[in-house]
Amino acid sequence: MLSERRLEVLRAIVQDYVGTEEPVGSKALTERHRLGVSPATVRNDMALLEEEGYIAQPHTSAGRIPTDKGYRLFVDKLAGVKPLSTPERRAIQNFLDGAVDLDDVVGRTVRLLAQLTRQVAVVQYPSLTRSTVRHVELLSLAPARLMLVLITDTGRVEQRLVDCQTPFADTSLADLRARLNSRVVGRRFTDVPPLVQDLPESFETEDRVTVKAVLDTLLETLVEEAEERLMIGGTANLTRFGHDFPLTIRPVLEALEEQVVLLKLLGEANESGMAVKIGHENAYEGLNSTSVVSVGYGSGGEAVAKLGVVGPTRMDYPGTMGAVRAVARYVGQILAES
Repeated sequence: MLSERRLEVLRAIVQDYVGTEEPVGSKALTERHRLGVSPATVRNDMALLEEEGYIAQPHTSAGRIPTDKGYRLFVDKLAGVKPLSTPERRAIQNFLDGAVDLDDVVGRTVRLLAQLTRQVAVVQYPSLTRSTVRHVELLSLAPARLMLVLITDTGRVEQRLVDCQTPFADTSLADLRARLNSRVVGRRFTDVPPLVQDLPESFETEDRVTVKAVLDTLLETLVEEAEERLMIGGTANLTRFGHDFPLTIRPVLEALEEQVVLLKLLGEANESGMAVKIGHENAYEGLNSTSVVSVGYGSGGEAVAKLGVVGPTRMDYPGTMGAVRAVARYVGQILAES
């Protein structure tokens, strides 16, 4: 375990390096921070931090920079989450409150996160597997063609066409709509299949084929939409950090194009706690020079998806964590009120 003084030296190195982009020397540390010890003591502390792998000397200069291990300790022990100012919180609320539907909420959230953090923002759409049914609508488009509209508690709307073998009367359609909603509204999508499996048997023989077609379409929709969706924004922000990527920015950009990679980075959205993956903690090699800050969002205290940012390891972790957490909280409120 590092002593409190060496932890303070590490904190100062991280803060200075993030702020100045320059390797940090002992003289600069004693001038900028009230460490209460001599430059010689700071040099000794830095030597021990380097020996332990928390900082490294990038080249022949006297300065040191944090390693992934150093950033990890900083995040775990030294970095409080920086609260947003009142104007910042008000700006978030005003920007997100204008959203008209789920796509708009996700789009605004991506733009907002990218602007606040000046990093790449990634927002996962609420997962149907963790959603509940708000309403099922059935519309007649033609005598033998219906439209099924599925609305979730998170505001997600899915539409599917259903072709019927025979015309389906309006009275039968109204009856099916009512019975279907009475069984599934307020229920999780994962609970829906057994709740509707005997529904065809409660209709007249001539209507059962159509009822089964509607149910098959509904259940297929749940399977299809189990595949997660993402929205990404602010990729151009990476060009500000060209020197933070050792060789080239290309592997980072290629990784950001892979939706599967991004979903793995965010992790399963089964908890709302803050997660910070630093450098080589990211399994995908192209992102070994980046850090990912993510958190779950949702209504009622349960995460239905995650959002976060991707940027260089030389990141303002307290500020980024504060912005990500604040935006997630507001998005959750919007979903709860929608």
